[in-house]
Amino acid sequence: MSEDTESGRIEPVRYDEEEKYLLRNPREIRQVLQSLLDRRSLISAYPAPRNHTYPTALIALDEDSGQLLIDGSLQEAVNRIVEQAHHLTCVAQLDRIHIQFRLSQPTRTVVDGQIAFRTAVPEQLLRLQRREFYRLQVPLTQPLTCELPLPRGDGETGPVPLRVLDISGGGVALAVPADRPDFQPFREYDNCFLHLPDADPIPLRLMIKSLFRQVNQNGRETWRAGCQFTALPRGADVLIQRYIFRMERQRSARERGVA
Repeated sequence: MSEDTESGRIEPVRYDEEEKYLLRNPREIRQVLQSLLDRRSLISAYPAPRNHTYPTALIALDEDSGQLLIDGSLQEAVNRIVEQAHHLTCVAQLDRIHIQFRLSQPTRTVVDGQIAFRTAVPEQLLRLQRREFYRLQVPLTQPLTCELPLPRGDGETGPVPLRVLDISGGGVALAVPADRPDFQPFREYDNCFLHLPDADPIPLRLMIKSLFRQVNQNGRETWRAGCQFTALPRGADVLIQRYIFRMERQRSARERGVA
């Protein structure tokens, strides 16, 4: 059974061109699901319409009945949220390829004495292979910030730095304090500035594409805002990709024990 933890969270995406990357062939969809099952891949599940997430994994794929079994949570409160959900948006990675699909009307069951959920195999599945949408989780030891023009305590609007949780060629995920009611999906912010190391601040425009509540280990509530770049200056995409590649090289070097 999956523990309810924030580590390893993968955020859903929504792109204007995602239609190109949707699989609708049942055989292809089952092949991807079987790979997730075989590797026991971590899946971030987002019950709708609640702003919540929990880590899970596929337990079984029954091709004859067209049914899936997914793991439940160790927390009963989370399981109640899941069984009341209209659907689950499930997100995972396979070989750094973004996988996303929707599971409708999950039904609680018990497998080997553990809570699980039964649902139909999805009719379509998003598989994003484009390199620019690879998401880098920003290390806490090397933080990034992005400034947004937001209301401040003095009643004026000015640049407020927010911590960047992850970054890709298409956008960023930001940690947003719980007392920011002005953050809403599809709201757009102009005059934002992304601060990369060893580079001038990058001016850009952001649109909020998703917003999810999360509770840190200390009990503090924050929100995770998934934002899409809607305008970048010339050359900014190169700087962002260069930063991502450099951080990936450093991570790989640490894993090999040579850094």
